[in-house]
Amino acid sequence: MTTHSVDCELCSGDGGEILHRAEKFRVVLVDDAMYPGFCRVIWHRHVKEMTDLSTADRALFMDAVWIVETAVRNIMLPEKINLACLGNMTPHLHWHVIPRYLDDAHFPSPVWAQAQRQPLPASLAQRQALLGALRAAISEQF
Repeated sequence: MTTHSVDCELCSGDGGEILHRAEKFRVVLVDDAMYPGFCRVIWHRHVKEMTDLSTADRALFMDAVWIVETAVRNIMLPEKINLACLGNMTPHLHWHVIPRYLDDAHFPSPVWAQAQRQPLPASLAQRQALLGALRAAISEQF
């Protein structure tokens, strides 16, 4: 278990637009035009697995995920929220909080699957317009 890895993109960069920075984790908004409102909760220290954290840190981290999920649900009004903690490509502990819609590019498949359709520009614009409110909601919750 190390504190930093020079080869890790989440150690060397923020991983998105910082919405909240706490002592042990940060919340970022991912720049993904197909998925406005896609957030990540990223542990600062370079660890690979949830069990690398103490019980208290696991609870702290998951509480942050629940706060972000609630904000995304309340503001973005998705059909479904996808939570994912994979780390296969980036083995640095982080959770994806992804708002999903019936008309998004991949629904009902994961966002990493092959796209099934092109979302309507009006739908994407409507979701983009909610990002200011999402930023505010996440800031207010922490």
